[in-house]
Amino acid sequence: MDIADYYRQLELNIGASLGEVKASYRRLARLYHPDVNPDRQAKDKFIAVTEAYKILLKIAPTQTESPYNYTVKSTKNNSKPETKSPQTSPSKQTKVKVTRKQNKHKSQSHLSEAEKQLKQNYYLHLQQLLKYKRYPRAIAVVEGLAQRMPQDWEVRQWQAIAYQRWARHLIGERQLDKARNYLKKALKTDPHNRALWSEVERDFRQLEKIY
Repeated sequence: MDIADYYRQLELNIGASLGEVKASYRRLARLYHPDVNPDRQAKDKFIAVTEAYKILLKIAPTQTESPYNYTVKSTKNNSKPETKSPQTSPSKQTKVKVTRKQNKHKSQSHLSEAEKQLKQNYYLHLQQLLKYKRYPRAIAVVEGLAQRMPQDWEVRQWQAIAYQRWARHLIGERQLDKARNYLKKALKTDPHNRALWSEVERDFRQLEKIY
């Protein structure tokens, strides 16, 4: 079952906020709880909505989170949030972003309204999955979107960053061969992203130290 299915179980649109998830679950739980509704189908429905609720609690955005202003960053100093400053030197601080602000209109000019909405929903899910370090799921989500929108440069960027973030996690887990493969996939997917190249080079250096 994918994330869209969990939202459907709670009778919500994809990308509904955490508050909406909680409210819908309370409503459905009262409706289908076995103590209130003895029907067998109601019990199955209660189990399904409870499972969906537990999953969406971890990934649903809060009311203050927007799919257009949340940024996933990979920095050399992960202990502090990165701030923009004209004095910041690229050699001292590099980053890889998943963002929709840059060249947004160019990226979406070829998309229908339905495709734009689909892309927005996928973007939101990708942000949340990366935030909670659910990297395999994030990769599956963005690869699915890339199959539907193979010419979209923004989607390729997201896909490459998901590969790179997963590879970095694998390095920490000492799964070095697998990490190397995903770093190569990241570069192949988005070869013109300089910030990505910088981060991947850093990861390869870490690999060499461990070897």
